[in-house]
Parts: sequence; structure tokens; C-alpha cells
Amino acid sequence: MNMNFEGKVAIVTGAGRGLGREQALLLGRRGARVMVNDLGVEINGSRSSEQPAAE
Repeated sequence: MNMNFEGKVAIVTGAGRGLGREQALLLGRRGARVMVNDLGVEINGSRSSEQPAAE
């Protein structure tokens, strides 16, 4: 099974914490460009934010 995601784009919802966060990090480590989304928490899981994490 090919686990290399070079040149791929992944969209992960619920990526602010838990399984969504871990999936986003794993995909990034495997070479994907990852777009994340979560409502009500920052990417580190602390508090709500309406700011984009990065572009």
C-alpha cells in the first residue's frame, strides 16, 4: 500500500484536536499539503479562534 502523499492535497475537518488533529499531522509528515478546519478551537486545542492558522 502506498503511504506517500507527495503532491496530494488533504482537507481535514475537525483538525483542532483528537483524531482529526492526528490525521492532519500524519498526512503532513507523509508529504501532503494539508488544509485543516475546526470550529471553536485553535489548532493547539486551547480556545476559540477565527484566525487562519497559516497560508
